[in-house]
Amino acid sequence: MPNNENMAAFRRDTGLQLLLVPLALSGNTLFPTLLAVCVRAAAEATRRPELVEMTARNGRELTGYYHLLPARRCAMLAATVAGLVAVQVCMVCGMEWGGALRGMGPWEKVSNALFVAVNSRHTGESTLDLSTLAPAILVLFVLMMYLPPYTTWFPFEESSGVKDHPTEETQGSRLLKSTALSQLSYLAIFIIAICITERENLEEDPLNFSLLSIVVEVASAYGNVGFSMGYSCSRQISPDRLCTDRWTGFVGRWSDSGKLILILVMLFGRLKKFGMKGGKAWKLG
Repeated sequence: MPNNENMAAFRRDTGLQLLLVPLALSGNTLFPTLLAVCVRAAAEATRRPELVEMTARNGRELTGYYHLLPARRCAMLAATVAGLVAVQVCMVCGMEWGGALRGMGPWEKVSNALFVAVNSRHTGESTLDLSTLAPAILVLFVLMMYLPPYTTWFPFEESSGVKDHPTEETQGSRLLKSTALSQLSYLAIFIIAICITERENLEEDPLNFSLLSIVVEVASAYGNVGFSMGYSCSRQISPDRLCTDRWTGFVGRWSDSGKLILILVMLFGRLKKFGMKGGKAWKLG
């Protein structure tokens, strides 16, 4: 971050925001789509057989490279990202036009809404004070931070040229897999644990230590985003004369136990790819 106040100092600089938006998209959610475009362009320019074969078939299966997705999946990924960003921009503009976005021109408001919407997935930069946003917007941001980067609306059957070979599993390994929970279940456990470690702050300072603030912090850590609601001395019910407003993350006011739990959440979120199939042993209904 260029300064202590995140990107709030650049809320009127629409040029910088629009320069950073493509970088955030190309390095995260749209990376497979841009990679597929580059491979296709290289195949057309060089006509090398291996590149042509990669464009005609599933590049991930040929090379083992995780980010090489089929062309149709890449197109649907780009459409999904555009749709999710559009929903967030409409929500921010519709609910905060005269609120968190006041004092700016129409173009600046749209630019700030777009910047925050794009950053809600993974980058974590913000030109707005998240604590001033409507709860409905914060819940939407929590959902965006929870979604994996390549979440795609794909109403087609994904064909695969690789045949699955049956593997023999021991009873112990099957039992171990059955004990794994879903990602959402683990997040709920982390939130409960943090609410226990911060129970005194939740009682004494409920405006800062609200459940929604904790959920936003946990979802941000899980998605490795970096969004934070911050902490404001003016929201204290029992004002502390020694309290000074500093642009620090909300977790800076947590206990050491809560901070350690959030560190585990960040590590868990970074390694979530290896546990996405958990929770299948639970049958609801």
